[in-house]
Amino acid sequence: MLMLTYRRAVLTTGLVLVLFFLFFGGSSNLSPKSFFQNTDLEQSIRRVKEDSENILREFQRTAREQAELQDKKLEAFEQERKLLDKQLQQLRRLPSDTPVRTQLAYQFPYDVSSRFPAYIWQTWKQSLDDPKFDGKFRENVNSWRDKNSGFVHEVMSDDMAHAIIQHLYMNVPQVIEAFQAMPENILRADFFRYLILLARGGIYSDVDTQALKPVPNWIPENVDPQKLGLVIGIEADPDRPDWAEWYARRIQFCQWTIQSKPGHPVLRDIVAKITEETLHRKHHGTLPLPNSKDRGSQIMDWTGPGIWTDSIFEYFNDPLKSGLHYQVSWQNFTGIDTPVVLSDVLILPITSFSPGIGTMGAQSESHPLAYVKHHFEGSWKPANERMNG
Repeated sequence: MLMLTYRRAVLTTGLVLVLFFLFFGGSSNLSPKSFFQNTDLEQSIRRVKEDSENILREFQRTAREQAELQDKKLEAFEQERKLLDKQLQQLRRLPSDTPVRTQLAYQFPYDVSSRFPAYIWQTWKQSLDDPKFDGKFRENVNSWRDKNSGFVHEVMSDDMAHAIIQHLYMNVPQVIEAFQAMPENILRADFFRYLILLARGGIYSDVDTQALKPVPNWIPENVDPQKLGLVIGIEADPDRPDWAEWYARRIQFCQWTIQSKPGHPVLRDIVAKITEETLHRKHHGTLPLPNSKDRGSQIMDWTGPGIWTDSIFEYFNDPLKSGLHYQVSWQNFTGIDTPVVLSDVLILPITSFSPGIGTMGAQSESHPLAYVKHHFEGSWKPANERMNG
């Protein structure tokens, strides 16, 4: 607009000068009356006006062409930028025969001194604004927002979860292949929580959980958050002879609520193990889950709390990863009623994520250490396979 206004000003000035010289530059005897009666002069003024309009139209046409050319250049630059970004992403991809664990460590480095990201991740079949979103979960979901106003809270549909995993793991294609190969949503839902926490960190919690206290309250005042990378809670501590009929492990860590920093080695390990197991099943044609009672145990050991608990103990018992030089087992955690720190992991007692269940030493929802209430424990199991004690 500045160039167009300037050109118009120049043309207008030129026209005024022409009229001035026509008025005063010719015969000194030319009066205003004769001036307006002079046919040649009228024609000259008309031609000047037409020429001015033609010049202005030409200027406007040129300006449009220049603007269109500029838009095309900007579009070309944007395409080049996207291509460069894609090439940079490709450069970050390690050779295809690199082990999955190495690829994950390269893509998602771990820094224990970083802050816990202020994310809360949840998933369901539909997004929260979908009219089909199950109303019985809405109050639970809102509790997380109400208690944690400073956090970014995302409730993702299955489609959104699928899309974000494709984006985050574009340089680890085996992970995407495994995620897509899983035969049922329950497996993908389990896998998703580890994947999103490994890549982005924050808190994952199932939609059937209720936040009782703000997330920052989870870490005791005498514990430095910059020395922690993972916060977990005990799901089950079944001190009874037949515990194996009801639970995957003697001490079982819950995975319906987890807090982590990006890249934590436990998450890296479980993502690698699930990826390898899934691709192995795909290769051998054994992906479908059975319809028998073994279905539950397969889920628990493939993506659920069984493999999650195993990964945590393996981390504790690897001195190079954890820095611990003694054997850690379920005996270290049975019966605990206060938070415990081992290596960079904070282990919360059963009351923290399972208050009010009335067994295994869990206290009520009003207890100071009660942080999250799980409303539908084991809801994926048939009714006759569920147990609260």
